[in-house]
Amino acid sequence: MSKIRVLVTDDSAFMRKVISDILSTDPEIEVIDRAKNGLECIEKCKQLAPDVLTLDIEMPVMNGLDALEKLMNECPVPIVMLSSLTKEGAEATIHALELGAFDFVTKPSGPISLDIHKVGDRLIERVKAAAASKVRLKQQMTRVAKPVSSESKAAPVTPVTPVIRTKIPSPPAVMRSLVGGKARLVVLGTSTGGPKALQSVLTAIPANFPAPIAIVQHMPAGFTKSLANRLDSICQIRVTEVVDGEYLENGTAYIAPGGFHFEVRQVNGRLQAYLHQEEPRGGHRPSVDILFESVSQLTNVDKWAIIMTGMGNDGTKGLKLMKELSHVTSIIEDESSCVVYGMPRAAIQAGLADNVAPLEKIPELLCKLLH
Repeated sequence: MSKIRVLVTDDSAFMRKVISDILSTDPEIEVIDRAKNGLECIEKCKQLAPDVLTLDIEMPVMNGLDALEKLMNECPVPIVMLSSLTKEGAEATIHALELGAFDFVTKPSGPISLDIHKVGDRLIERVKAAAASKVRLKQQMTRVAKPVSSESKAAPVTPVTPVIRTKIPSPPAVMRSLVGGKARLVVLGTSTGGPKALQSVLTAIPANFPAPIAIVQHMPAGFTKSLANRLDSICQIRVTEVVDGEYLENGTAYIAPGGFHFEVRQVNGRLQAYLHQEEPRGGHRPSVDILFESVSQLTNVDKWAIIMTGMGNDGTKGLKLMKELSHVTSIIEDESSCVVYGMPRAAIQAGLADNVAPLEKIPELLCKLLH
């Protein structure tokens, strides 16, 4: 079996060496070269055709974001970004994922992280997952490149630049009983590839969407706020990082903050967010299973559950409990559009899929199911 060929890019000679050393501890990975800036990275990528590359964001000559954009246009390759934990770093990372980066790993203590070994296992895991996605990336890039006819029934193309839309306020959840009997709730779980998938789905949902959407996206603390802000700027519905005790309203998507589990509870007939920091579940906090399990306890609520791209099987146990304790309609992302076909595959293999749809069809299907 051939090794995963990796190109390491960082402006710090120390970081290039340490990252290379960490990756080289895995017998399945071979570091084939190193680059000190984005321009050199592009040149070496074209020459060496690596399976995966790691890319720092903050570099001279050409930064990681500019290099990423050129690479996605000229020679697409799975890219794992190295990001700082600052607000600016979080915003740049969200933009990188939007541009097509596979995933990211945070440097524990800034651009020169002497303790980078703390995230060594995660870096190796992400590089391996990125390599496994290489064939899928090529297929998706081919589909994106195909022209879409004016008569196509596919979901609208996701905008890549911010547009300001007037948000139509949703009625409080307590009013739902007056207009349709049961409350409604959509829950959604995703991981690797999720930020771009969320953008595709949420931008296609109308402002008057008749339910709140509770979302768990696996992401560390400090990044979910930037993700929510970015999505809110380009969606017709409101998108926000959920706050503990907040009542959930129609036409709003609530993203669990990194580092906190997100549950939904009923208080005086209304749906309310509850956040806590109990132990991670399956290595995740927030956990999709914990969100779904909390929703399984809700009564007199119509429920829809969505599982999209991501590694592992988070969400399967929670969806199983939802189906055992209440009625829920599930939508699972089809393998053809997943960046990583882990979480969706686990749910499908467990027999929990009521509907399987590619990413671009999920918003239309969800709206039909709710109406």
